[in-house]
Amino acid sequence: MFPFLKLIRFQNLLILALMQLLFRYVFFKLQNIPSALADWQYSLLVLSTILIAAGGYVINNVFDQNTDLINKPNHVIVGKTISETNAYNLYLALTASGVAIGFYLSNVIEKPGFASIFILVAATLYLYATSLKQMLVIGNIIVALLLSFSVVIIGIFDLFPTIHEGNQQQMGVVFSILLDYALFTFFLNFMREIVKDLEDVDGDYNEGMNTLPIVIGKSRTAKIVFGISFIPIIFMLYYINKYLLELVFTTVYLLLFVVGPLLYFAVKIWTAKSKKEFHMLSLLLKCILLFGVLSIVVITLNIKYNA
Repeated sequence: MFPFLKLIRFQNLLILALMQLLFRYVFFKLQNIPSALADWQYSLLVLSTILIAAGGYVINNVFDQNTDLINKPNHVIVGKTISETNAYNLYLALTASGVAIGFYLSNVIEKPGFASIFILVAATLYLYATSLKQMLVIGNIIVALLLSFSVVIIGIFDLFPTIHEGNQQQMGVVFSILLDYALFTFFLNFMREIVKDLEDVDGDYNEGMNTLPIVIGKSRTAKIVFGISFIPIIFMLYYINKYLLELVFTTVYLLLFVVGPLLYFAVKIWTAKSKKEFHMLSLLLKCILLFGVLSIVVITLNIKYNA
């Protein structure tokens, strides 16, 4: 069971599920925002997202066997603990199940065409594993976009069908908040993907990959990530100043657990050189993402008890 959980990157899937559940059962519920899906149907939406994402991780591991043998030989699963054939079968089962649930949910909200979203995401994950990740920066952008889309899909399936003339303004505000979280998630994951390329540069080079560190070098790539890291920092400071300054507890939380660690990341990435340093910075970004997800709870409760 443990090799299977490692194969599907269960920690990442838990953060993904947590984010979707917190939006529904904390933000939407406490703000009395109408939902299109029943609780069990929303659970299926979360399950579908997790299954397709898990399938993406599996197929990526299948095509990453050679690079993983160099980059992280002690953590190789496909070809050792789990055979390549079983991994392919697992990928097909996970992806097909996720897409099938997507078809069902699209019919529940009477938008059957929306099923194409699940097919498109699954197909993009396969293309990423087989070819897109070898393209300079494109692979990093694709992964970051797909992960941030897991926020947007909540609005598409749970909010969009409930919009009518009387609540357009309210739902517009909610959608804008979802998009803000999606944007923040995109930049964090985009940086993390590049940092992972910095960490895995040796194996990627041997496999003829075309990642940023291979093309322009580790030092220049680290400097680029340093520059990009100020985008979410400035975004967060602007957002706090414009919308959240009256919510003292939220402001302190975001400064301590999101902005502060991002500044620390910026300082460390400037001088980072070793594989170990890049690995720790990748973990730091994952922790910042988790604290960003948990801010949904902090903001919602702060609004509720400040009112």
